[in-house]
Amino acid sequence: MAHDTAHHESNNKRIWNVFIILSVITIVEVILGIIKPAFLVETYLVSMKLLNWIFIILTIWKAYYITWAFMHMEGETKGLRRSVVWTAIFLICYLIFILLTEGDYIYEVFKSGYKSWDF
Repeated sequence: MAHDTAHHESNNKRIWNVFIILSVITIVEVILGIIKPAFLVETYLVSMKLLNWIFIILTIWKAYYITWAFMHMEGETKGLRRSVVWTAIFLICYLIFILLTEGDYIYEVFKSGYKSWDF
């Protein structure tokens, strides 16, 4: 019977790197949510506060990194990585666009007085 002589490396360093990166992103999100800097709250970009855009970008970045690390995408072929990640990014950006467009329209309808805020 042959013995398994393959050398298995420890993934401790990689696990800690993933933990630190995700923790830093989460801590930045929490700090920004607590502090809410005035220049980020008062600045608007495409009908939304700049702070909200930062939250969206950090969340997408975190989701991408989780996919990259925990779904082992770094070891896959370039075509598979692109098909998984680009499709998800496109759908998330499309969802954000639709939500912002429709939400802004509904807000303007209620703001102009065509309907009341009775709900």
